Amino acid sequence: MLKKLVIAWCIFCFSADLFAANQEEQVINHVEIATILFYDGKYDEALKELEKAKDSHTQIDWMKYYSMRGMIFLKEEKYTKAIYSLQKAIVETRKKVYKAPVVEKEKKKVLFSVFSQKEKKQKAKNTTPAFNPEKLRKEKLEELHIYLSQAFYKHKQYIYAVEALDLAGERGRDNASLFVFRAECYWKAHQKASAISALSEGSRLFPKDTTLLKQKFYYFAELKLYQASIVAAKGYMKRVPASAQEFISLAQMLVSGGELGEAIKILEEAKMIFPMSAKVHVLLGHYYRQKEMPHTTAHLFEQASYYEGKYLKEAAEMYRRTGELSHAFYLNSMMQDTEEKTKQKVAIFVSRGEFEKIIGLKDALHRYGLLSNDNMRYALAYAYYVVKDYENAEQHLKKIQDDALFSKATVIRKNIEKCKTNPLECM
Repeated sequence: MLKKLVIAWCIFCFSADLFAANQEEQVINHVEIATILFYDGKYDEALKELEKAKDSHTQIDWMKYYSMRGMIFLKEEKYTKAIYSLQKAIVETRKKVYKAPVVEKEKKKVLFSVFSQKEKKQKAKNTTPAFNPEKLRKEKLEELHIYLSQAFYKHKQYIYAVEALDLAGERGRDNASLFVFRAECYWKAHQKASAISALSEGSRLFPKDTTLLKQKFYYFAELKLYQASIVAAKGYMKRVPASAQEFISLAQMLVSGGELGEAIKILEEAKMIFPMSAKVHVLLGHYYRQKEMPHTTAHLFEQASYYEGKYLKEAAEMYRRTGELSHAFYLNSMMQDTEEKTKQKVAIFVSRGEFEKIIGLKDALHRYGLLSNDNMRYALAYAYYVVKDYENAEQHLKKIQDDALFSKATVIRKNIEKCKTNPLECM
């Protein structure tokens, strides 16, 4: 009899659990499914699940419903819809009635509770924190306002983005990047002073963060407040090991604002910190060239070529222009690009008046296709003219197409006719 009673009790419990499970399966939570699909990146399918939730005639969490729609539209760059959905989610959050979670009691072990009288009752200590619905509401509202500020920013409604950030409360001020974001909103809304103030406030709250200083440097530069930008940049560079590129960017910014002297000072400092940076040497050389200091420029270009061979051409060219032709030829001899090397060699021979050597390069000029360049063809034709090989000179002069060079070629051809008529005139 006792055995039959036990079996009947087990069947009853199993049937009750199975019935409850079937009942739970019948209530599909489409919002939760949409959430899973969202985090899998399946936005279209998530929206379909949300529509099913809306049409299911069951009680749904409208706060979650609109929150999920807002985040999906934000990801899909449908910012008008995102703003609408997030604002609806905020409204629903404000009127939501938060219920304390149901704590499931530990299921009794039926068989043992019936037949064993030795089980001891123990009172478990309650470690669950007190349920605080207003704290949950506040945290959700802050989160939604952060998303809303992003949607407004993407929709180019920058002041609304700042207002949403303000409504995010502590969450909208809990890291330095949010102050950079706030400043960028003000900047794009043409409220420059507010942008600078936002960065200053961020620096006060997060003194160890350097991105705020860096952003301030760029803003000062755009406002043409160059001394302030230098102070901000140097403040940033003292706290963060600045790269050579950051020095270069600062120098370029100063030059664009007409501060060539300050740019040179910055790059001279960079040259000491980064003595092997070819780019620093080359840019500094270009700036000295603007100050009409060609010898300094040539020297800096040569230093750059020690670390990057591609600058040999510029170094040789600057030495050629300063009249230091032997050194120019020496640097040219180390170039790897044979085409560029030949072109520059022609220019050096012209500067040295060594026209026979230009003629000696005619095969190389043909081989590298350089005679398609009218400047090269004119140099070769002129070399033939100087050595009185008029036939070859005329042959090349006739093929020149460039207007300016064609005029020069015409003058030389007239001189050739004179020389042919009266050779004494060309002695």
